[in-house]
Amino acid sequence: MSRRNTFEQYSARIEKVVAFLSDRLDQPLTLAQLADAGHFSPFHFHRVYRGLMGETIASTQRRLRLHRAATELIGNRQPIAQIAVRAGYGSVAAFTRAFGAVYGDAPAAFRKRRAALPALPGAAFDPTLETLMYTAQINTLAPIRVIALPHRGDYQTIGQSFHALYAWAGPRGLMRPDTRGIGIYYDSPADTPVEQLRSEACISASGEIEPGEGMRRVEIAGGRHAVVVHTGPYAELQRAYDWLFCQWLPASGEEAGDAPVYEEYLNDPSQLPPAEWKTAICLPLK
Repeated sequence: MSRRNTFEQYSARIEKVVAFLSDRLDQPLTLAQLADAGHFSPFHFHRVYRGLMGETIASTQRRLRLHRAATELIGNRQPIAQIAVRAGYGSVAAFTRAFGAVYGDAPAAFRKRRAALPALPGAAFDPTLETLMYTAQINTLAPIRVIALPHRGDYQTIGQSFHALYAWAGPRGLMRPDTRGIGIYYDSPADTPVEQLRSEACISASGEIEPGEGMRRVEIAGGRHAVVVHTGPYAELQRAYDWLFCQWLPASGEEAGDAPVYEEYLNDPSQLPPAEWKTAICLPLK
């Protein structure tokens, strides 16, 4: 299937999601509901959406509500305070700041001028993603048995959980040269409150040793995966994710599988400078 056709298919499905969202701007929608509207895997929908739309779902919802508010301002005499509440703002002042940032006028001035409604503001696609030096390989990976320590909160602080896991594993002889360090990430940091983010710090462990307190055994499913290797600081991994979900996946003719993405850390960050850290991003495929 051609690159153009696959992009068109993904775009059509994203359009269904936006239409679903537009019809339900006053309803509390979950990521799972939105993913289902476009027939996407709920594990990866947020990344595909952000890659193709150039913004998060929450950002789309905000601008759609502001666009509706602009329509209401010039189309009826409803009090601005009511329009602000319907747009999701707790005060007229907050609504005025947000509306002015997008439309260049305070709501009252916009209504007074009865200006022609501007075109719906959209998010700009990032053309630099096409120039990033990444390649994706489709590999059939074996299942991996791991011991996992759940982590909650900012993904950038998962290192604390890895340190705790390694401190437990070392005395038990589990930190061998062939031990693999893996992070499993279940949520989108762009769409999920930071305190609700779910991830797991993992080490490979094929034996029958009993997991420590708060830990669990997990088997990461094998099968076909798209694998992208990022070289550099972990803080720059988002660019690799953006390239994978925005550029490669829509053009590949592939479909993300119903399992979370995971990262494998291919070298020891304590022994190397950040510019040399290597991370394999592994995306399950159907």
